[in-house]
Amino acid sequence: MDENKVLWNKCVEFHGHSCGGLTIGYKAALYAIELLDLKLGGGGNAGCLSADEEIVCISENDACGVDAIQVLLGCSIGKGNLLFHMRGKQAFTFFNRKTGKSVRLLLKPKPEGMTREESFAYYQSTEPKEMFDVTDRKLPLPEKARLFDSYVCECCGEVTGANWIRLAGGKKLCLDCCETYDRFNV
Repeated sequence: MDENKVLWNKCVEFHGHSCGGLTIGYKAALYAIELLDLKLGGGGNAGCLSADEEIVCISENDACGVDAIQVLLGCSIGKGNLLFHMRGKQAFTFFNRKTGKSVRLLLKPKPEGMTREESFAYYQSTEPKEMFDVTDRKLPLPEKARLFDSYVCECCGEVTGANWIRLAGGKKLCLDCCETYDRFNV
C-alpha cells in the first residue's frame, strides 16, 4: 500500500469516518509538508512530524480537517502546537520553528451544487495546489506553551492554573466562580 493511502487510513481511523472535511485537513497538511520542506517520519512515527512544538498550526475552524492535521503533523492542543483562531474559515496557518518558514492555506470555493458524495470525490481527486490559496500568515508565530502555577479556588475548591485565577474580595477565584464586572454589557 502506498504511503499516502497509509496516511489517509490513519486519519480516517483517528477521526472515525472518511468525509470531505477530513480530506480538506489531509490535503492542507500534505501541502504544508511540501511548502515548508518538512520530512515525514519525524517524532518517531510516519505521519507525525512534530515531536514537540517544532511544527505549529493555527486553525481558523474546529471542523473535521483538524483531525487530519493532528495525525499527519503531530500538532495537538496538549502540546501547545495546535491553536484555534476561530473565524469560521477553512484556513490553516502552519509554522516551522526550525526554519522560520510559515504559510497560510485558505480553501478555495468548490464548484456549486455538489452533493455530499460529489464534494467528497471532488476533494479526494483535487491536488492541494488547486484546492488552496497560499497567502502570507496573518498572525505571528505563537510563543511556546507556558507552564503555570496552580491555585485552589477559594469558592469551589477546584485546582486552577494561575493565568485563570482572579482576585475578588481578597479571595483567589476561578473564572467560573468570579463574577465579571462590565458596565457596558449589563
